[in-house]
Amino acid sequence: MENKRTSLFANGLIWFGAGVSIAEILTGTYFAPLGFKKGLLAIILGHIIGCAMFFCAGLIGGTTRRSAMETVKMSFGQQGSLLFSSLNVLQLTGWTAIMIYDGALAANGIFQAGSWVWSLIIGVLILLWILIGIENLGKVNTVAMAALFILTMILCKVIFFGDSGVVSGGEGGMTFGAAVELSVAMPLSWLPVISDYTREAKKPFAATMVSTAVYGIVSCWMYMIGMGAAIFTGESDISQIMVKAGLGAAGLLIIVLSTVTTTFLDAFSAGVSSVSISCKIKEKWAAVTAAVIGTAAAMIYPMDNITGFLYLIGSVFAPMIAIQIADYFILKKNHSDRPVNLMNLGIWAAGFVLYRYLMTVDTPVGSTLPDMAATIVICLVCNALFGKKRK
Repeated sequence: MENKRTSLFANGLIWFGAGVSIAEILTGTYFAPLGFKKGLLAIILGHIIGCAMFFCAGLIGGTTRRSAMETVKMSFGQQGSLLFSSLNVLQLTGWTAIMIYDGALAANGIFQAGSWVWSLIIGVLILLWILIGIENLGKVNTVAMAALFILTMILCKVIFFGDSGVVSGGEGGMTFGAAVELSVAMPLSWLPVISDYTREAKKPFAATMVSTAVYGIVSCWMYMIGMGAAIFTGESDISQIMVKAGLGAAGLLIIVLSTVTTTFLDAFSAGVSSVSISCKIKEKWAAVTAAVIGTAAAMIYPMDNITGFLYLIGSVFAPMIAIQIADYFILKKNHSDRPVNLMNLGIWAAGFVLYRYLMTVDTPVGSTLPDMAATIVICLVCNALFGKKRK
């Protein structure tokens, strides 16, 4: 990225675009069995937990002027961070493929040209966004976000104030704790990304706060649209809702624009994280490569259920950010001058295993919050016992 500093408005636009996502709407449909009130409570509680971590991750990057994966070096060392950089590039490339796949499937439901054709169209638009560059997207992003805002308001009116009969949510299908965890999963998936944008902010704290608030509100809104669609219209296919509501062209524009503005961030950050693996890699061309691979994967492989993928991301990155929070905000330690911090890697491994275990236990707040709390405590105890010796 260039040395230009991004404004609060620019940061807000970036995360508005990230929040308006077909994947988030589709995930929201899974909450329908809880009923609207209980489902809404799970969405809000999960986003409070997820966005608190989102804010902490963004603030670390903003105040240190480091990208997301460069901040990881502060806890795990130069070589130790390579594990997370590599996993992040893989998950972001995977997200690129999933988002293109979902967008293409939804677009094809409105205008049947073939899902592979829509995957190609969306992939080309993402490449165009990358080549324009985030620092030059100002007016393009403003127009795109204005269009998305208007169109999603229309979609809300159709779902919540339309003539469809109410289909009440039934019991079963998902526990409240599982719903909370699925709500945490989306902001959690952006943890290894947010610092790639807050590092360039003119006012790091304010930009992180705006990014968190905008993304959290918009993401909740998208979940509600998906849940409302499934409960109030009895339809979980968002493209069919748009068709039935007469939003043909407008619905198509929502799907394509939202997919491009969200997936661009995934592909771009895959490029940023690649530079943390090797400084010889060019950021923009690594992002282009991620977009091309994601587009090809979306054209070839089915990706209809992403819940397992979301939980895998949580199990990797929740204990990672917990250790970063403990090191940066509590212990005030920076290990970026060391090759590897074996103690923190061991704590992360314990946090990973604990998260996978907690997935089998139905807690009211999901797996992420107890896993992070336990990981932070383990980190503090280990530093109290062994930190001085290591120093």
